[in-house]
Amino acid sequence: MLKDYMGVISLSEDESNIRSLTVHRPIASIPIFARYRVIDFMLSNMKNAGITNVGIFVNSASRSLIDHIGTGKPWDMNRKNDGVFIFNRYLNAAVNSDIKLLKNNLEFLYRSKKNKVIMTSSYMICNIDFEEIAYEHEKSDADVTVVYKKVENGDNMFLNCDTLKIDENGRVLSVGRNLCLTDTANVNMEIYIMNKEFFIDCILRCIQDGGCDTIKQYLFANLKKFDVRAYEYKGYVGCVNSVNSYYRVSMDILEYDVMKELLNSSRRIYTKSNDSPPTKYLNGSEIVNSLVANGCVIKGTVKNSIISRGVIIEEGAEVINSIVFPKCVINKNVKLKNVILDKNVEIEMDKVLIGDKNYPIVIEKGSYVGI
Repeated sequence: MLKDYMGVISLSEDESNIRSLTVHRPIASIPIFARYRVIDFMLSNMKNAGITNVGIFVNSASRSLIDHIGTGKPWDMNRKNDGVFIFNRYLNAAVNSDIKLLKNNLEFLYRSKKNKVIMTSSYMICNIDFEEIAYEHEKSDADVTVVYKKVENGDNMFLNCDTLKIDENGRVLSVGRNLCLTDTANVNMEIYIMNKEFFIDCILRCIQDGGCDTIKQYLFANLKKFDVRAYEYKGYVGCVNSVNSYYRVSMDILEYDVMKELLNSSRRIYTKSNDSPPTKYLNGSEIVNSLVANGCVIKGTVKNSIISRGVIIEEGAEVINSIVFPKCVINKNVKLKNVILDKNVEIEMDKVLIGDKNYPIVIEKGSYVGI
C-alpha cells in the first residue's frame, strides 16, 4: 500500500469539445456508466492503492463535484487526518491552468506528511494499479514517471491528447499532440509520479520563470534537464475529452471484456450511493445488451443503451444506442437513437430523435423537447 503517497487531481482539462455536457459541471462530474461520475475512477484507483490524502484542484464550476464527493466517505477519505480536499479558483480561473491554483494552495502540500505525489487528471477512464507503477518509479530512481498507453486506434480516438516519443531505455525524449493522422500512438494518460519536494520546486520555478500554465508543460519543456521515464499501461483506457469520445467510451462498457476489467475486477470502483428501489420492468418492456441503474420505471424498449438512475421510459418508447442521464422522462412512442440526454430532460410523446454514431445528438440539462 502506498502509505507515503498523496494524490493530486488537477482538473485543468480542455472542455472545448465537450461544452454541451460541461455547462453546469467539470468533466470530472459528468455521469458515466449509469451510476458513476468520471472522477470516480481516479479516486478509486488512489483508494485501492492505499492513498488517503487527495487534493482536487478545480478551475471551473464545482457545485456538482462537491455534492458528489462530499466528505469522501465512499472512498474511505472522511478522516480526521488526511482525507480529500477540493480547491476552487472560482471566477478568476485561467483556462486550462493549474500552476497558480497549486501555488495558492501550497499549504496543503506542506502540511501533508507524505513524501511522494501521484498527480493525475480525471478524464482518462481506467482501472489501474498504482502500486505497481510506484514500484517501477522508485526502482528507476527517475525524477518523474509518466504513464502512457500504446493505442492502435489513434486515428479516430484520443484527439488532442499528448503523445510521447520514448527511447529504448524508457526515457521521454519529446512530446507531441495526437491529430488522428496515424493509428498507433503513445498516448499520455496524464499520470505523473514524483517526490513531493520535486513537485513543489517545479511549481515555484514555473511561477518564477513564467511561460508555462501547467505542471506538465513545465516538465515537458525541461526534458533535457529532468529524468522523465515512461511506464506503459496495457489495460483498457477510455478518454473523455469530447462528446464523441464520451459516447464511444460509454458504449465500450457494453462489451463484456471492458465491463469485466473496469467494474468487475478485484480493484473496485467506488461512487456515491443512492438509496433508491430496484428498477421496475413492466409487462411489454424489452431490454437488450444495456446497462440500467436502479430507481427506473421501464415500459418500453431499450437496446444497446445506458440508463441512469430514476429514468422513466413509457410504453411504446424505443431507446437505441443512447445514453440517458438521471431523472429523465421519455414519454409514449418516443424514438431515440444515438442520443445523449442530460439530467432532468423530458421528451414529449411521439418525438423522434436520431443522431449519428460519430455525432450523437445532445439534449442539455433540464430541457423539454416538445412541439
